Amino acid sequence: MAEKLLLKKYANRRLYDTEKSKYVSLNQVAEIIKQGREVEVIEAKTKKDVTSFILTQIILEEARKNSFLLPAPLLHLMIQYGENVLTEFFENYLQQTIKNYLAYKHTADEQFSKWLELSFDFSEMAQKTLTERTPFKALFDLFPGSVDKQKEDDEGEQ
Repeated sequence: MAEKLLLKKYANRRLYDTEKSKYVSLNQVAEIIKQGREVEVIEAKTKKDVTSFILTQIILEEARKNSFLLPAPLLHLMIQYGENVLTEFFENYLQQTIKNYLAYKHTADEQFSKWLELSFDFSEMAQKTLTERTPFKALFDLFPGSVDKQKEDDEGEQ
């Protein structure tokens, strides 16, 4: 994976892509992240890391477009308890929960794809008798009343 993309945030709220030497919008940063690249954003003047602030802005902008991000009761709790309780939750538990969900989803998607790729020739399978598919075929052949013996007898009479 490529190194983090360094963006500089200027006082005029513009973001500068140091790799391509051009200004980028929040939407362009979101697209970069969606393609799997991580970004780091620093204030040009103070060199302060403002990555979390910019990423939060991106999320809020997406929520504004969709008119929904988090349920109101959760937002009330976030404001009420602030950093005391929620910082630990977001840093430790929520991040791990999302990673676990994504890993599970990826595994389930892979298994489903493999399942879809399997192809059975059911007509051929339907023609085989139970004794032809069993590891005990030789044992069944020892008995005169076996299904295969009966089948041979029936074919011989025709």
